Amino acid sequence: MKIYSLLMFVICILTIVRCKDDDDLNPDTDYLIFGHFYGECVGEGCIEIFKLNAHDLFEDKNDRYPNFDDFYKGSYKRLPKKKFESVNGLIESFPQKLLNEEKNVIGSPDAGDWGGYYVEYNFNGIRKFWCIDKAKGNISSEYYDFLDKLEENIRQLN
Repeated sequence: MKIYSLLMFVICILTIVRCKDDDDLNPDTDYLIFGHFYGECVGEGCIEIFKLNAHDLFEDKNDRYPNFDDFYKGSYKRLPKKKFESVNGLIESFPQKLLNEEKNVIGSPDAGDWGGYYVEYNFNGIRKFWCIDKAKGNISSEYYDFLDKLEENIRQLN
């Protein structure tokens, strides 16, 4: 009986530790989800989606092509603090003007196999998402700085 109790205790502890490592964010927590996607692509880097809050960075384990009509449904794993520190400043560089966009598709993301960005904003009760063209000629120049920073961060995380 003691061995059984000890075994159950160890299993419970391992389950708690495992859940903590793969902890999804509370949906009410402020966060920014960002990443890129390519439809005609093969390999790990074709779809990279990350979730960033004030304290942690997570990477999506599913790597699914985003649906342009609905929020991305990811399953996130916490990344090391060093990676979190490498994306420092991304939330602050978010262009507030993006919140005024009437459509959630900007340009023609991945239309010519050049890819697109997925950006989801959830702060202070405002939750919106966008699929944004990677071809700068198809989008407003007011987003260039943010998208350049986004691309740089994605590259650093890979």
